[in-house]
Amino acid sequence: MTAIGYRQLWAADPGGWRVAGAAWAGLTGPVDRRAGELAGAAGRLRGDWSGAAATAADVRLGGLRGELTSVTPALIEADQVLAELAGRLAVAKARLTEAVTRADAAGVVVDRSGGVRAGPGRPGAAEAVAGVAAALRAALDGADVADRAAADRLDELARAARSGWASPPPPGRPASGAAPELVRAWWSGLTPAQRRWLVGHEPAVVGGLDGVPAAARDQANRLLLGARRAELLAERRGLLARVPPGPVASLRLRAVAAKLAGLDALTERLAAGDPRAYLLGLDPAGEGRVVVALGDPDHADRVLTYVPGMTAGLDDAPGELGRAARVLERCAALAPHERSAAVLWLDYDAPDFLTEAASAAQARDAGGALHRFQEGLRASHEGPPARQTVLGHSYGSLVVGVAAREHGLAADALMFVGSPGVGATHAAELGVPPGQVWASSAPDDVIRLARPVDEVGRRALLGAAPLAAVLGWPDRTGHELWFGHDPADPGFGGRVFPSGRGGHAGYWDPGNPALDGMARVVLGR
Repeated sequence: MTAIGYRQLWAADPGGWRVAGAAWAGLTGPVDRRAGELAGAAGRLRGDWSGAAATAADVRLGGLRGELTSVTPALIEADQVLAELAGRLAVAKARLTEAVTRADAAGVVVDRSGGVRAGPGRPGAAEAVAGVAAALRAALDGADVADRAAADRLDELARAARSGWASPPPPGRPASGAAPELVRAWWSGLTPAQRRWLVGHEPAVVGGLDGVPAAARDQANRLLLGARRAELLAERRGLLARVPPGPVASLRLRAVAAKLAGLDALTERLAAGDPRAYLLGLDPAGEGRVVVALGDPDHADRVLTYVPGMTAGLDDAPGELGRAARVLERCAALAPHERSAAVLWLDYDAPDFLTEAASAAQARDAGGALHRFQEGLRASHEGPPARQTVLGHSYGSLVVGVAAREHGLAADALMFVGSPGVGATHAAELGVPPGQVWASSAPDDVIRLARPVDEVGRRALLGAAPLAAVLGWPDRTGHELWFGHDPADPGFGGRVFPSGRGGHAGYWDPGNPALDGMARVVLGR
């Protein structure tokens, strides 16, 4: 295979590869419809026809339906491959641009074929010439590695099309909640055909295992999207069947409608967008849980995990994902030559009411799952370890703090914004490298008023005035918040980055220095 050259990389169009990948993924809809039509035809035949010929026809239709459905994960995989290629080419082009800019500043000439020489009147610029040449080579090598990796994966898909997409794996599956290192070892021992069989036949198992690569989890969870939506529609039909619905049913109807709207908006984002989204978990039960990565965390240099706070659920998951996206966009602006990914981790039951948010119980319940997820990111990552940062907002900062203190987090840095306390009295309790606990609190964030009260006062306030309980009225002094020492106070032992005004939800607003601060922490700046 010929290596990618200077002119080829300049001419490369990452956006075109993304469009091509989306076209492959778009074929999953027609495939699913055809499979449904075959299932309907088989059902009608069974009702009107019997005998040996009818049995043979039913078997044949079932086989055709199985062949169609087995193709779907491969279509999603083709999209993943091309999206990954697009992302890596974009980084290589950014490095190429940076090298040429460096050459211009040093008076070094880069010709149309990528040759490098000293400019007129700069005969002694050998060191600059060597530096520019090395930077160009690094950009071209990165593009070449990306091209070869994509070609190898597409070749494997083509071979599978001839020899069979899937084959059953040996018995035995890791238990739910198994250590991600064990899950990764089990997955690595399977052939590509066995992995595809598992994705197609046991998507609920594959999609929920921390330690399985993001690409496979994404394929599995996308296969479940239709079933998850059907569950919500069935719940809505059951509620509508109650006549009269009653106040409780009416509230549940509104909640189901909100979750359906959130799921539909999330599905639209999964179908299009840059960077590509990876669906790593989805459960519509309760308030709804979802885990989505923007960009492939298994191949990124920097990975952010964002844990939202109170009232977060499936209904507003697209909005929460938008916050993670804004941090990622700022990372790309500050470091276009690096590959970053951002994950929305909403795999816990966030409090809906102030009375719930006044307790650390839901944060403690979430700790083990967040610990496993971060361990899974480490286990499934390819190449040198990524810098992993975990960001908690509002009650989500308590989730992060409790997980770090009680379970440990595979994280190089922790960030807390708009925090009511993180369940610790000092940054040293959180188990990350010194100097890598960061926090920000807006000057007009109401959470700054969340002061503690004694246990007798707590119970009285919770019973009579939940808002007063969370705000700790009448105590408004000191650096103790509802769940411990304010992490944005220098006395906590962490590091503080500034935030402009914007209230409790303004940290991601354009122009807020907090957004820049979050991106710089993710990048390790």
